Amino acid sequence: MELASRYVKLDFKDQTDFEKNFHFFGVPEHFNFGFDIIDEYARLAPSQLAMVWCNPEGEEHHFTFADMKRMSDKCANYFAQMGFKKGDKVMLVLKRRYEFWVCTLALIKLGCVIIPATYQLAKKDIVYRCNMAGISGCVAVNDDEICGHFESAKKEAPCIKYLFTLGTRDGWENLSAGIDNASEIFKRPKEKTANGDMMMAYFTSGTTGMPKLAVHCYTYPLGQIPTAAYWHNVNDKTLHVAVADTGWAKCGWGKIFGQWICGTALFVYDMDKFIPRDLIAEIAKHHVTNFCAPPTIYNFMLKENLEEFDLSSLKWANTAGEALNPEVYNKFYERTGVKMYEAFGQSETTPLLMTSKWMEPQPGSSGRPSPQYDIDLVDEDGRSVDDGEEGEIVVRLDKGYPIGLFIGYYNDEAKNKEVFRDGMYHTGDMAWRDVHGYYHFVGRGDDVIKSSGYRIGPFEVESALMEHPAVLECAITAVPDPVRVQLVKATIVLNKGYEPSPELVKELQNHVKRTTAPYKYPRIVEFVDQLPKTISGKIQRVKIRHVDEDKQLEGKDSEKK
Repeated sequence: MELASRYVKLDFKDQTDFEKNFHFFGVPEHFNFGFDIIDEYARLAPSQLAMVWCNPEGEEHHFTFADMKRMSDKCANYFAQMGFKKGDKVMLVLKRRYEFWVCTLALIKLGCVIIPATYQLAKKDIVYRCNMAGISGCVAVNDDEICGHFESAKKEAPCIKYLFTLGTRDGWENLSAGIDNASEIFKRPKEKTANGDMMMAYFTSGTTGMPKLAVHCYTYPLGQIPTAAYWHNVNDKTLHVAVADTGWAKCGWGKIFGQWICGTALFVYDMDKFIPRDLIAEIAKHHVTNFCAPPTIYNFMLKENLEEFDLSSLKWANTAGEALNPEVYNKFYERTGVKMYEAFGQSETTPLLMTSKWMEPQPGSSGRPSPQYDIDLVDEDGRSVDDGEEGEIVVRLDKGYPIGLFIGYYNDEAKNKEVFRDGMYHTGDMAWRDVHGYYHFVGRGDDVIKSSGYRIGPFEVESALMEHPAVLECAITAVPDPVRVQLVKATIVLNKGYEPSPELVKELQNHVKRTTAPYKYPRIVEFVDQLPKTISGKIQRVKIRHVDEDKQLEGKDSEKK
């Protein structure tokens, strides 16, 4: 069964019908994902499959919705016994362990605030996050390095009262034993959660400054129904996997809320290290039907011999997190027969732009605005721009506040005033719209290059370079220039079998000239072993720019001497 039909219409005739008639209905006053979705499935369809979990060591578990209710009730009782109550903030660093889903449901039922985090955090990251948000409990996998960081951080973050881990460890509470020994009978707290209460918050992996904490309320899971129903195209007959660590906002997008409301079973491969061949083998073995991953994952998978595996069960593919290069789309389609449906959004939102299941994908486009939001493109003065003209993606709020949009940055009024102004939420991301209403991502506002009077988006040059067989990854940035204002620079990671050379530089430059407008070609090319990235895997172009700026300053200082 699918509970999504209680809140949205699922059977639109086409894209026009979807955009014209989509709306939410039947939203209860005290919606709680734990009670209204998981417990309701357990009541109405207890044997319905909720998750297939496995790991490289050969462990495998199949969980029904009845299992999820039972385990989350036991976990909620254990957390309540430890003193957790409504409003308490708890950080989860659980990789892809199934306990992440159990803890998330338990904390939602208790009214606590969930703050997922990646296992790649160092001590200083943990100290900053815990003190900034007032986190009182941390739940982490039993790993020496990860636990060591928390143990060191606890000394500088007095707000932390409890450390929980999976198993036995000195100085830590044994979450596994606590859940096992807790009662299965859990009573809903008398103080119910309100729809506007803080339910979950993500530290955004910004390219500059300290991370901000984007807060979502209790209706956020409902906001992810369009993600699952219209973009992922899942239902109670599908087995869906989204390749994302649970510490990323992409987990909220792709592997819990909207998907379970739509009744699909989640496939979770608990890999500590991404080995493309192993992931492909598991997808084939378990007959996964729906797959979602950032373009980088597809790119690495395409380096493998996909034809060795039986991927006939795979019917649907999605991508987001980075702009999709057409070359990756085309190669995946050629080798699997499955089209890739792209979307665009942020940790602060659900998909703002999406290639819905009624649309024909256009490689290089993120699709059309989700009717969940009132999307527009505006110039620096806040005026709407015409088709073909570049503008900032904004969400207009004058007709109401949309379900799915975050409620603000925690304790950061200055930033809130910056992004919420003139009756709009400003994303800071640039795009242009074609005559068919498809949006084409350009980049962050500060990533756009201005050279000799031209405005050049990094993505279009990166897409051109990615078509060349020598290029594994690349980043396009600006280098200051006294004549042209800025020059286009390409920082490139080469595929195996290719070596840096002046001849290859010239070949790549000419390739870009042939593939896109000649003025966009990179006048500077640098080959590197790896690109700087955030802990969520996004390329940090700002770091490349800063290194180049420092080099220029050093050069000027040398000239003075």
